[in-house]
Amino acid sequence: MKISFPKAGTRRVTAVAAAFPVVALLAGLIVIIVTKGPDYISELSPFALLGASVLALVIAAAGGSLTLRGLRTGYLRSSRQILPAVPILISIALVSTTWMLSGVVPVLIHYGLHIIHPTFFPVIACAVCGIVSVLTGSSWSTIATIGIAFMGIGDALGFGAAVTAGAIISGAYFGDKMSPLSDTTVVASSTCGVDLFDHIRYMLLTTGPAMALSLIAFLLIGVFSVGSDSAAGADSLSAVLSQTFDLTGWTLIIPLCTGILIARRVPTLVTMLSSALLGLCGIFVFQPQIVAVITSSATGWVDYILSVMRVLWTDNEMATGNPHIDALVSTSGITGMLPTVGLVLSAMVFGAAMIGTGMLSVLASSFTRALKRRTSIVGATVCSGLFLNSCTADQYLSLIINGNIYRNVYRRFNLEPRLLSRTCEDSVSVTSVLIPWNSCGVTQSAVLGVSTVAYFPFCFFNILCPLITVLIARMGYRIPVAGAIATAKG
Repeated sequence: MKISFPKAGTRRVTAVAAAFPVVALLAGLIVIIVTKGPDYISELSPFALLGASVLALVIAAAGGSLTLRGLRTGYLRSSRQILPAVPILISIALVSTTWMLSGVVPVLIHYGLHIIHPTFFPVIACAVCGIVSVLTGSSWSTIATIGIAFMGIGDALGFGAAVTAGAIISGAYFGDKMSPLSDTTVVASSTCGVDLFDHIRYMLLTTGPAMALSLIAFLLIGVFSVGSDSAAGADSLSAVLSQTFDLTGWTLIIPLCTGILIARRVPTLVTMLSSALLGLCGIFVFQPQIVAVITSSATGWVDYILSVMRVLWTDNEMATGNPHIDALVSTSGITGMLPTVGLVLSAMVFGAAMIGTGMLSVLASSFTRALKRRTSIVGATVCSGLFLNSCTADQYLSLIINGNIYRNVYRRFNLEPRLLSRTCEDSVSVTSVLIPWNSCGVTQSAVLGVSTVAYFPFCFFNILCPLITVLIARMGYRIPVAGAIATAKG
C-alpha cells in the first residue's frame, strides 16, 4: 500500500494541528517541573523547545503546508528579534563579573545594609528599580546593575531570593513600561498608531493600581518577614565584605558612568560592554589585592593576561571565610551564561518553526473569529499576547504581531487604538519575564540567579497588569465606545 502526502504548500494547517506543538511544549515543561523540579527548567527547556519545533515541522510537512519560503521567512523574523539578545547576554555576564570583583556590588551592598531598614527593603527595592527604569527606559539595564546589588542586600537581610527578585522585576518592568525612553513602549504605541504620550497616560489607568497594590504587598512582606536579628546579621556580613574588598565609595564612579551612558541613550550593547570595561579597569584600580590572587600563578605577561581573561570566562570562587558571603560574591563568567544563550537560540528555532509553518497565524486568527463584545475583545488580546510570548519567545515580535492582529478588530468595533496599545503592553511587555523560555525570562533568571518558576509568585505587578486591564474593560471605565459596540454591555 502506497502512502501519499499532500504537495508542499498546497494546504493550510488547521487550528487543531497548529495547537499540537504548543500543547506538546507545555506538557514537556510540566513534566520537567514535576519530575526534576523547577531548577531544571533552564537546563532542559531547550530540548522541549527543539522537540516542539520538530513536531511543528512534521505536522506541517504531513499536512502539505510546509515550504522553504515560509521557513526562510519564519527564520528571518524570529532571528531578527532574538539574535541581538545573545551579545547582550554575554556582555551582562561580563558586567556581573567585573562589577563584583571591582567592588561595585560589594560597596552597594555595604551601603544598602546600613541605609535601608530591613522592614522596608522589599518596597524600597521595588520603588527604586521603578524609578531607575523610568529614567533609563530599560528594565534589562536596571536589573543587570542595581538589581544585582539589591539581590545581595536582600540575601544579607534574610529575604528569600525569590522575594527580592520579584520586587526588582516588578519595579523594573513598571518603569520600563511607563518610560518614554523604553523601546517596548515605543514599539507598542507605534504598532497601534497611537501617540507615545497618549499611550503612556492611558496606561496609568491599569499600571497605577497594579503598582500601588504591588508596593502594598511588598510592604506587608517586609513587615511580617524580618526577624529581630537582621541588623546584627547585616553588620556581620558587612564586616566580612570589608575583609575581602576595599569598600571605597570611589567604585561608584563606575555605575555613575553607566548611568550617564544609559541616560544619553547609548545602545544597550555598547553601554554594557563599556560598563564591563570600566569594571575591569576598576579591579586593577580599586582591588589590587584581588588582582594579586587572580594572577598569583602568572610567570610572565602572557600568563598575566590569560589569568585575567580566565576570570572573565569561567567560574571564580571567592574564599572569605563565610560560606554565605562566598556564595554571594563568587562569579560564573561567560561560561555561566552559555546555557542561557542555548535556551535563547532554542526559543528562536521554535519561533521560526511556528511562524514559518503558518501555525502562528492560524492560531492567532482563531482568537479573533468569534469576538463580539468589549470584554471578550480585550480578554482575547490579553490571551493572545500571553500565547505569542510563549510561541515567539520575544516580546518585541509579540507586540508587533498582536497589534497587527487586532487593529482591524478594534477598528471594526470602534474601540480606540490606545486601548489596543495599552492592552498589548499589559499582556506582552510585563508578562514576557514570567515565561521560562522567553528571552526576557531567560535573561532575568540568569542575571538574578533565580528560576522563573521561583520568582513568578512574587512578581505582583507583572501578574496584576493583565488582570486589571480585563477588569477595567469589563467595567468600561474610560473606554469610549460608539457604533456596534456601544450596545454591548461588556
